[in-house]
Formats: sequence, structure tokens, C-alpha cells
Amino acid sequence: MIPGLHISTKTKNLWRNYLLMIGTYFISFFLLGFLNSVLPSINLDKYQQTELFNFMNESPLAFICMAVIIAPILEESLFRSLIKPSYTELNIFVCALACFIGIGFIPAEANAFLKYSLVFLSAVILFLFLNSLTPSRFIRLLRVWLWKNYRITWMLMAFLFGLVHIWNYVEGWQLDLVLFLLIFPRIIAGFFFGKIKIENHYLIWPILMHAMNNGIVVFFLLPSLI
Repeated sequence: MIPGLHISTKTKNLWRNYLLMIGTYFISFFLLGFLNSVLPSINLDKYQQTELFNFMNESPLAFICMAVIIAPILEESLFRSLIKPSYTELNIFVCALACFIGIGFIPAEANAFLKYSLVFLSAVILFLFLNSLTPSRFIRLLRVWLWKNYRITWMLMAFLFGLVHIWNYVEGWQLDLVLFLLIFPRIIAGFFFGKIKIENHYLIWPILMHAMNNGIVVFFLLPSLI
């Protein structure tokens, strides 16, 4: 039996939060549509996820794996592992951060499978090394601070989660009102992913919820992928 909530209760809580998130999406999309009709100068079509759709059309199977498996694991390991973390989750955060940095140094034209396999293997080796160490006094104090101030981490990581998705629309770094409105649903998602981590205690739950979130998008895109 899992400490804290029973597994069936945690599963119900996962679905409850997932449905709340979907409902919040619909409200935000309605408000965005209303805002666009009232202020037509706010052109929500100004930015498109061109590279993402090109990747989807060129490699549909790789796109599905990326969206439903790789992205949820990597992104939740980075953005939710610092919310009320265990020592293991602190190590997972370091490894996820190393993955994101490592991916940035690998040439874009490199074989995707080899690229992510190499990064994943390096992260596993780093994780095993970190897990073999006794937590230092700094790490123990950091964990205490993160537990006491989990609301700050929760909100900050939700905002940063949304912010990194700007790169779905543009290269480099820029932010304007239209981009903020486009990434706002991701901030909502980050809020709910953090919420399920706090309530269900383990990192696997936001990973599952993230996979469900991306999975429903992939489901509606399936006709164009087949």
C-alpha cells in the first residue's frame, strides 16, 4: 500500500484534477475568443507552431512518442520535482536539467533516436551516481526550504513551464501579449500538474496527467497523422 492516500483514491484524484484542468482550458479558450472579438488588433494567429507541425507530419510515430512519453517524463522531472521533493526527486531534477542542457548542445540534424538515447543514458549514469551519495547539509536545508515554501515553487514552476513553450512558436527569446496569451493554457496545465504532485505526493502522478493531457491532443490529431 502506498503511504498517504490509497492508490484508488489517488487515481480518482488524478481524474478529478484532469477534468478540472480540461474545464479550465475551455473557460480560458472562451475568454481568449471573446477578447479577440472585442480587440481584433490582438491577432492570435500571429504565431504558429510551424516546426512542431512539420515534425508531426514528417515523423508521426516519433511525434507521438515525444508527446506522450518523452515530454511528460522530461518536463515533469524538471518542473515538478522541486515541489515537496524527496532526496531522490532532487537528484531527478539535476538529471533532468542536465538532459535539457545536453540536448541544447547536440546538433539539430543529429539522429533523434541516438540523440535522446545518449542523453537518457547519461542522465541514468548521473542519477545512479547522485543517489549513491549521502545528502550534504546544503541539500538537507534546501529540501526543508522547498517543503516550507512549496507554494512559491509550485507557482514559479507553473509559470516557467508555460514560458518555455514560447519556443513552440518562435526561435530565440521574445515575449509579447499575444505570446503570453498563447502560452497561458500551458501555465494552467503547470498549475494542475503541480497540484496533483502536492496532493498525490509522487512524481509519477504529474507525469501521468501530462501524458493524458498530451494524449488527448494526439488523439484528435490522429486523422492527420494516419
